[in-house]
Amino acid sequence: MDIKKLQKKYLPMTETAYYVLISLNRQKHGYGIMQHVEELTSGRIKIGAGTMYGSLSRMEKEGLITSVAEEDRKKIYKISEKGKIVLELELARLEELLNHGKSEMGN
Repeated sequence: MDIKKLQKKYLPMTETAYYVLISLNRQKHGYGIMQHVEELTSGRIKIGAGTMYGSLSRMEKEGLITSVAEEDRKKIYKISEKGKIVLELELARLEELLNHGKSEMGN
């Protein structure tokens, strides 16, 4: 995979995309992701159903996540290898931002 192309296409990520991808390190359905993100962010981020299912559809089409099963008419997703690479690139970008901020603020 061409890292530069991935960076150009996917970075910076929206918070929704970021939290969806980190949530899918463990297989979940859309509602499970919504609950996980709300819990993880102490309620700061509440992803609506329309946003969630639009994001999942787009991410699956682009190969960032894959559908692995269906339970009670709910699709179960997990992050793909491509999604893991994109997430690692975003984590490195965020770490760089944090380090620059701390450095400039004298921390």
